Amino acid sequence: MSSLSDQMGFSFRPPERRVWKVRELVAAVRSHIEREYSDAWVEGEISNFRAPDSGHLYFTLKDGNAQMRTVMFRSSARLLRFRPADGMQVLVRGRVTVYEERGELQISAEHIEPMGAGSLQLAFEQLKAKLEAEGLFAAERKKPIPPLPARIGVITSAQAAALRDILNVLRRRHHSVNVLIYPAQVQGASAAAEVAAGVRYFNQHDNVDVIIVARGGGSAEDLAAFNHEGLARSVAASEIPLISAVGHETDFTIIDFVADLRAPTPSAAAELVIRSRQQVEDHASALQERLQRAIRYRLLMGRQALTELAQHGAFARMMQLIRQRQQKLDDLTYRTERAERQMLDQMRRRWETISATVRHYDLRLVLSGMKKQLDSGTAALAAIMRNVLLQHKVRSGRLQTALESLSPLAILERGYALVFDSEGKLLKDASCLQVGQEISARLARGEIQAAVTKKQA
Repeated sequence: MSSLSDQMGFSFRPPERRVWKVRELVAAVRSHIEREYSDAWVEGEISNFRAPDSGHLYFTLKDGNAQMRTVMFRSSARLLRFRPADGMQVLVRGRVTVYEERGELQISAEHIEPMGAGSLQLAFEQLKAKLEAEGLFAAERKKPIPPLPARIGVITSAQAAALRDILNVLRRRHHSVNVLIYPAQVQGASAAAEVAAGVRYFNQHDNVDVIIVARGGGSAEDLAAFNHEGLARSVAASEIPLISAVGHETDFTIIDFVADLRAPTPSAAAELVIRSRQQVEDHASALQERLQRAIRYRLLMGRQALTELAQHGAFARMMQLIRQRQQKLDDLTYRTERAERQMLDQMRRRWETISATVRHYDLRLVLSGMKKQLDSGTAALAAIMRNVLLQHKVRSGRLQTALESLSPLAILERGYALVFDSEGKLLKDASCLQVGQEISARLARGEIQAAVTKKQA
């Protein structure tokens, strides 16, 4: 057989067998697919949607009888402006790959767009429905705006034209109002967090009467920060009344529904939040005029009622009683005044009598007599004291003599001595001493130290 093939000019060799390991084959297929389909757009319907705590999204993309597993990792999922759900028709952009653990074809999605409505509009509708179901749009939970606030808090960009519009309106309508500005980004990824921080700041410090969240008009992407769930909940939790002034009159955001009042523009918010000075003065004048008319009417009605009462017999009897009381009061007043005059006359006459008596009374004689009595008493007291002191001195001398006679020192003056042992105890018995023991003797004048050389009982 071999020779026949050689004679005919060709050779036959069986194909080489290559044996793959499963992991190697799957890895090779994966590498090939990822090179060919590194950026693919796939349209389909979402089913079996899962969103575990890890933040990754898992679902199946279906089209007729065909399906493909899809995964969107947390880094990409957190950028979605809507929440995918089963039955939603979407357009997925991502990289086609193979999940080696199960050998399944899948898409690693980087971007998802809903078919039909845009992602921003879908996210807006989803969040609106969610918060409305929780009752955050309910009219009964909205707080009234104070009619004439003294302090207004404004949360917006410090460079925004909306801020200048608000300040101009407030200055024109009521220049004495105080405005506290919390600068915050009103566009971009950090805008929602900064505006929410401003709402919390004013609530924590309680330094304003009303809050205005303001931003000028823009596209749906520009206003997307005000459709943030966290910002909406911060606005709903505000204990201070809050006005939403975001965009133009035709623009609606989530915080418009949550706020206590929606203003079509930032300027309109300033118009709504405070009445003009002229309006306040006109209102005060109107109230004053109404009050004056009411008082005049009450006075007129009271005068008419009094006139009708004056014509009644009971009123005449009451007036007679009043006149009698008035006459009695006048009589008592006259009698009181007369009694006061009589009392004053008596006191004046008594005073004159006392004054005359005092003028004829010589005070120097009285003082001279009192001085003599004082001198006499002083001399007698001095004599008594000298006598007492002399008696005490004699008695003290006798007591001192007796004390000295009983003193041990007086005995020492007669040649005696007091002997003490080494511990300072007075010796009365020689048997208590030992030969060589030190003793001391107290004489009338001085003291001596000695040692026992011989003991005799």
